[in-house]
Amino acid sequence: MSSEANARVVSGFLDYLKIEKGLAALTVSAYTTDIGQFAAFLEKRRRLLTSARREDVKDFIQQLFAHSVDGRSVGRKLSALRHLYKHLLLDKVIAHDPTLNINSPKQWKVLPKSLAHDEMESMLRGPRVVSPRKDSQAVAARDRAMLEVFYAGALRVSEIIGVKLEDLKLDLGYVLVRGKGDKERIVPLGRAAQEVLAEYMKIARLALLAGKTSPLLFPARGGGKLTRQRVWQMVSAASAAGGRHASPHMLRHSCATHMVENGADLRTVQTILGHSDIGTTQVYTHLALDRLKSVYRKHHPRAKAR
Repeated sequence: MSSEANARVVSGFLDYLKIEKGLAALTVSAYTTDIGQFAAFLEKRRRLLTSARREDVKDFIQQLFAHSVDGRSVGRKLSALRHLYKHLLLDKVIAHDPTLNINSPKQWKVLPKSLAHDEMESMLRGPRVVSPRKDSQAVAARDRAMLEVFYAGALRVSEIIGVKLEDLKLDLGYVLVRGKGDKERIVPLGRAAQEVLAEYMKIARLALLAGKTSPLLFPARGGGKLTRQRVWQMVSAASAAGGRHASPHMLRHSCATHMVENGADLRTVQTILGHSDIGTTQVYTHLALDRLKSVYRKHHPRAKAR
């Protein structure tokens, strides 16, 4: 039913473009494609083109950016939607234009991809042991500890493979991290990360070293340094069970995203991420604003319609 209703709306608009506006066939075809994509996006939300909200348009644009659609193409699609809703408004088919006050694409800051809470939990249950090697259990314990630290402290790949044993202050619940420009920052570790790290330190780390020594918290087999490629492979394999192929950077952004969604202020997130400029952290601003509006609507006595 929604598909039929949307098709009627699109058909009427295309007739208007061809007959009244006299647009070329290629231009009409582009409008058809762009509006069709938005209609398909809305149908997944069980919503019609005529009942779309401003949040739907914003989420559609955000999805386009997340799928690496360039700004010029996004701008064209937004322009097509603006023309559609102006037409529907003039024809009194709708009462409100959902594209009103939507910023142009060049003004958007694209939120990096992150995992959902349940996807993150699935990853953190622990990498499965599939190797027949006798140290496979130790590797799995190390990898699980690394995943917990990635998510707990939003570390970069270079940071996690460079963490030294002396940098870990497990009893105090934090780890000292050396980031870009050799800047140091203290990163808190939650209870889950502390427990997994303590378990890893008991047996697994020594098993990996096989009698050798290493200053690194997460050494490779035999005490060497893990490569960036190996860490990327580990994260990708651990996330595959949940149907996603995550990257280490996605874990970093998942940490920041989930913190902001749960009420963390941007200054705190900036400190944990190790951003020298809060402007870099402000990509998460719209998450903070969304939560602010949600809390306001829930708790302010005059927020709801009387």
